[in-house]
Amino acid sequence: MKVVYLNLLGVLLIGFSTHSAEQGFTLEQAAKMRNVLEVAISPNGRQVAYTISVPRDPLKGENGAAWRELHVVNQQGVSRPFITGNVSIGSIDWSADRNSITYLAKRGEDKHSSLYSIPINGGESVRLFSHETGLSSFHWSDPSRFLFVATEKAAENKAKEKGFNAEIYEEEPLRGQVWIAERAQGADEWNAKCINLDVAVFSARWSPDGRRIAIAAAPQPFTDYFYMYQKIHIVDVASESVTTVLDHRGKLGPFRWSPNGRYVAFAGGAHLNDPSPGRLFVADAVSGDVKRVAQDYLPDFSSIEWIDDEQLLFASDAGCVTEYGRVNATSGDWENLGFRNAPVSAALSYSLDSQRLVIVGSMPQHGSEVFSARLEHRRVRRLTNSNPWLDDVELGRQEIIDYSARDGVRVEGVLVYPLNYQSGTRYPLILAVHGGPESRVANGWVTSYSRPGQFAARGGYFVFYPNYRGSTGRGLQYAMSHQADYAGKEFDDLVDAIDHLDAKGMIDPKRVGVTGGSYGGYASAWCATKYSERFAASVMFVGISDLISKQGTTDIPDEMYLVHARKRPWDDWRFFLERSPIYYVEQAQTPILILHGKDDPRVHPSQSLELFRTLKTIGKVPTRLVWYPGEGHGNRKAAARYDYSLRLMRWMDHYLKGPGGEPPAHRLDYGLETEDSE
Repeated sequence: MKVVYLNLLGVLLIGFSTHSAEQGFTLEQAAKMRNVLEVAISPNGRQVAYTISVPRDPLKGENGAAWRELHVVNQQGVSRPFITGNVSIGSIDWSADRNSITYLAKRGEDKHSSLYSIPINGGESVRLFSHETGLSSFHWSDPSRFLFVATEKAAENKAKEKGFNAEIYEEEPLRGQVWIAERAQGADEWNAKCINLDVAVFSARWSPDGRRIAIAAAPQPFTDYFYMYQKIHIVDVASESVTTVLDHRGKLGPFRWSPNGRYVAFAGGAHLNDPSPGRLFVADAVSGDVKRVAQDYLPDFSSIEWIDDEQLLFASDAGCVTEYGRVNATSGDWENLGFRNAPVSAALSYSLDSQRLVIVGSMPQHGSEVFSARLEHRRVRRLTNSNPWLDDVELGRQEIIDYSARDGVRVEGVLVYPLNYQSGTRYPLILAVHGGPESRVANGWVTSYSRPGQFAARGGYFVFYPNYRGSTGRGLQYAMSHQADYAGKEFDDLVDAIDHLDAKGMIDPKRVGVTGGSYGGYASAWCATKYSERFAASVMFVGISDLISKQGTTDIPDEMYLVHARKRPWDDWRFFLERSPIYYVEQAQTPILILHGKDDPRVHPSQSLELFRTLKTIGKVPTRLVWYPGEGHGNRKAAARYDYSLRLMRWMDHYLKGPGGEPPAHRLDYGLETEDSE
């Protein structure tokens, strides 16, 4: 295969502040960070619609999840607010006539999410269409026709009014369905028709000629099916029937029609045991033949867009960075576009008309923003600055490091230095472990309510985010190298990171803490029990303590089996027992703070309760359990997020820098005028 590297210098145009820098990044600043979420470039490439998350103030006003505003920025970096305030805008796209931005929202008296339009040249939003259940996505074919995905309506049950509200678990699932809405020329009303298919539809896209629809669907609407059993179905609109099912097994990522409608490109797993939908496939939409392309390309394809009928533009997770390139859909030849100063990408939007690309991405100095690039000019420009106050905040140094694990495997990750770091001084370390483990931490903005990054740097800590075995971005073999070995080499990699930083004289090995959520919470529990002698503090978030009981309480038992354990508990009870943190509680000596959303369907809250109750019964280790009512697998609301950040850092300060011993008081001082919270 021929690989061409183009020397592209990404030019980042950001103003330089003349103000004196503020010393470090605070928890309060983390709570107010705005981040760009979605982008949609106009067909002529001159303007970019984007949504931005606006957190609520955890100490003032009504609690809740962040608002999502709509803004538009031009190629000169001039941004205009379009819809702001107490709104939640999503699924933005340009209308088929190119004169408006269309989006989904629940506004006014809406009972469900509806389709709205706002003119680009001024005017108020207009509700175009509502449905008896909320729209989850939509896609335009032409100005008079669009498709949308909506969940089936639940059957009426008058008995509930009398108190007969028993729930039959998983026997009355509501499937997503694809609908076509059409409007006659000059008419105001849209007529919607459901395409009845015996599958659960998750997403759908028109073919360029409007005669076919590609839908991503699975036999059932459950989370496990969404993760593991989606396939792309090609539907003929005229006959309302499936003509082709693309032959692919495994996880499914984004998919796109080629401009001529001949092919469908998609990112997906190499096979059913691939933990990441990061390989690239091109399928013939008529015959259904599927071919994997660029098989020797190791990074994970995360975003794809067609440049023309033969070439695809892509962004990929490449270790701790993002690579941007293009690939020939037939030959598989690919080239790295080499945007050296480009951001770590979260999403792409591409205009075929203008050959312009926009990126949602972050860098070590800031959160997610809008960037723009023209392929022929080969440079990247930053268009937005959503947190201008951040320009005046002094941040800790951040870099990618790698080290050799005990068996010689190279592991890399992102290291944040303490603010005002002095060489030769040893600092406490917080090991922040990502979830998945089919995920990775990239060298962008690495601070959020649950990721201590820069606010821990302000407190004088090193923070290291290891991309341990099982992480993505390093190829299929690395991503699968943790399978059938729960808490084995993958978590040995964590301890080896400590030894590496200790050998370099950077950290104090007696003052090491660990934290993480989900699989990172599993690691935090493992480090506090099995590896307890190495850790002085642990903060476990929505984590796993008992692999046997997790099998019967999670909504992803098949995903656990197929891409992690590779066997069921009844195949090897002892393996699952001995790879559970609960098995090692008697040797635990690490103070552990356990936090969990009470409505978590992924890792049931009982996982945290088991560990807490057992440690409390033994009575040797300081431990505390904190529930977050109304939260699931991660916190969404402002108060719960701020509470989490405060508790995380206070636990680390107490045991890594403070007196240790008994836990700090369970009450927090939030800074409210009347303090009555716990």
